[in-house]
Amino acid sequence: MNQEKTAILLMNVGSPDKPTIPSVSKYLIRFLNDKRVIDLPWLLRKFLVNAIIIPFRVRKTTGLYRLLWTKNGSPLIFYSEKLKTKLQTRLGNYFEVFLGMRYGNPSYKSALGEIKNKGFKKIIILPLFPQYAVSTTETSLVAAETEIKKLRIQAKIFKIEQFYNHPKFIDAFVAQVKKNDLEKFNHVIFSYHGLPNRQVEKCHPGIKIENCTCDKSLPENGKLCYRATCYETTRLIADKLNLETEKYSVGFQSRLSVNWLIPFTDEIIQKKLSEGNKNILVIAPSFVTDCLETIFEIGIKYGEEFHKNGGERFKLVESLNAEEKWMETLVEIISAQIKVI
Repeated sequence: MNQEKTAILLMNVGSPDKPTIPSVSKYLIRFLNDKRVIDLPWLLRKFLVNAIIIPFRVRKTTGLYRLLWTKNGSPLIFYSEKLKTKLQTRLGNYFEVFLGMRYGNPSYKSALGEIKNKGFKKIIILPLFPQYAVSTTETSLVAAETEIKKLRIQAKIFKIEQFYNHPKFIDAFVAQVKKNDLEKFNHVIFSYHGLPNRQVEKCHPGIKIENCTCDKSLPENGKLCYRATCYETTRLIADKLNLETEKYSVGFQSRLSVNWLIPFTDEIIQKKLSEGNKNILVIAPSFVTDCLETIFEIGIKYGEEFHKNGGERFKLVESLNAEEKWMETLVEIISAQIKVI
């Protein structure tokens, strides 16, 4: 029995098991049918996902995963496993670290099953998403809590919802940026994963996204507003880097329609290029682990478009992955949580 030890469950989105059409299809079915990812009425979501999106996109998406795949498999899984191992070493014997993907393997259900079998009485659930969003943080927490009830795990549950402004998280990203010579770049773009406007508008009832001022300052209910926390993360990193406001921009990527958060990262890149900024550095602080959205979408796709249109230097800052400063951040976040247990 682990009456004295605390279980730490790290959660991330996940990845297909293999870069094959059956594996990618299985992953997309799980991912896109989540009502918190595509928050449309059940019947419309099922039709859109299973009859249109997956049949028409699975072959192309599989090709992208093949480009992404390494000898160690999926970068997101490889880095997450490495993170788990290093964090276990840092935390010592009073903790046991588990890893669970919201979709795919290693499964959060398997992790919780092991936690139950080992008899832990305290569990900290830590989704690896700096800025709270329904489609990432909330769906992970809800899924974990549902499985805990299903397994009848009798333990105290503690949740870490976000860490977008944690000083050590900011310092960790600043350290990654400083591995690059900022003097060689004309402009810096902060790129965050996009969300449908309607999801953000739910945080501010009665206020349309075009009238929202969350990009200017963090509102009192900022923890519920993904857009607000993205801009706050940007301000904090930019301040540490001594970036003047005209030297950086904020954009949102991975859109599925025009009714998603703007400005769009790819459009900002081309706009800045047209203004004569031929050397651009991109930072993606909503991703703590490099994955399809960073390595391919930014690093390859946006980079190729940039060079094709006359750009000279385009660089994506590596994410935190399993860096030492990221370890320090997680240890401090967990230690702070332990104080209230």
